[in-house]
Amino acid sequence: MNDMNKRTFLSLLLCVCCLSFLHAERVDMQQAGADVQGRKLNTALINSTIDRLNAHGGGTLFFPAGTYLTGSIHMKSNITLELEAGATLKFSENFDDFLPYVEVRHEGIMMKSFQPLIYAVDAENITIKGEGTLDGQGKAWWTEFFRVLVDLRDNGKRNINKYQPMFEKENDLKALYAETNEDWHGTLDRRFFRPPFIHPIRCKNVRIEGVKIINSPFWTVNPEFCDNVTIKGITIHNVPSPNTDGINPESCKNVHISDCHISVGDDCITIKSGRDLQARKLGVPCENITITNCTMLSGHGGVVIGSEMSGGVKKVTISNCVFDGTDRGIRLKSTRGRGGIVEDIRVSNIVMRNIKKEAIVLNLKYSKMPAEPKSDRTPEFRNIYVSGVTVRDVNTPIMVVGLPEAPITGIVMRDVYIQNAKQRCVFEDCKDLVLDDVYVDGKEIK
Repeated sequence: MNDMNKRTFLSLLLCVCCLSFLHAERVDMQQAGADVQGRKLNTALINSTIDRLNAHGGGTLFFPAGTYLTGSIHMKSNITLELEAGATLKFSENFDDFLPYVEVRHEGIMMKSFQPLIYAVDAENITIKGEGTLDGQGKAWWTEFFRVLVDLRDNGKRNINKYQPMFEKENDLKALYAETNEDWHGTLDRRFFRPPFIHPIRCKNVRIEGVKIINSPFWTVNPEFCDNVTIKGITIHNVPSPNTDGINPESCKNVHISDCHISVGDDCITIKSGRDLQARKLGVPCENITITNCTMLSGHGGVVIGSEMSGGVKKVTISNCVFDGTDRGIRLKSTRGRGGIVEDIRVSNIVMRNIKKEAIVLNLKYSKMPAEPKSDRTPEFRNIYVSGVTVRDVNTPIMVVGLPEAPITGIVMRDVYIQNAKQRCVFEDCKDLVLDDVYVDGKEIK
């Protein structure tokens, strides 16, 4: 072999070695020793595999068909969870498997509480994908939630489980009460907060695709302070259950939600940015959000903005969706004391049927807080455009309720056709309202 051929051979060998080194590892979790019968916890194996792959630049945890019991999974940068059809990640019903408490955001409030079922902090390039199922086994959490709620109502504030004193120890309760309005203090009194299912915090490049998610203890897909989030083609099914929202991006930017099928115990998709003074001080809006080609069945609202919107919500498009059987269709809600601005919202090409309450509702009196002078505590809705909406079978067709000190402004509704409405439209404390080709039961609304 002459020198030129030797150099060529060595160059090719070096390239092959480099490509081999750069190739991310794919770990078959069954071959790695995971129990696939759903009997033994795989938490330690899953999280140690994530740590090892992350230390070497990233990789994929592949779950073949089977049932994998686990506690909280902690995602890190450049990690993918991939579930084969027939694979189920089943999360433990033992609350201790989600300790110790960690940083979370619960209903718009930063606090220390249970570890989310899938958790990530300050990570990038994290993916959950496949044709398998994530089962949160939420019934145990729902049962304890109701037990705490009823005991608080009947007996006042006291400890009925070991997690309530843990919560007091881990959190500055005085600050939490001071930074939230009185309409949430009863919730704080519970001192027991269920974990969200998927909860990345301050992450970049998050992708969730294809999987089916069921029985969430609380909110299902709940990214916080994230940038570039894609949620595509997932199915969320939570049986009637408390606060089991579907997809809740909060204080995120550049979020893309498409081709999802959602039936849940609360709102299907909700855009949020935090609650009250704490969120106003953080000042992180939810912005640049697209929602398209989704179907919503059971849920309190199809697509909702608020009520936790104290950091602001702006630049949102909602298009080409079907709502069938939700309590409400498009819903924007807030209340005195929140502060924040919702603006530049565009809704188009929506079909609704069997809507139990309002088809379109914008409400700044959500929790009936007492009147107060206009200030940074006053929420505002403005510049909202709705077009191409058809509705059949609804209680209240349209409701727009602003505040005397902050009327809802710049609302345009065009090409809206509503049939079989039981009640009349409601318009209170709004100005610059444009209604063009808006018909309810054949009568044009002006």
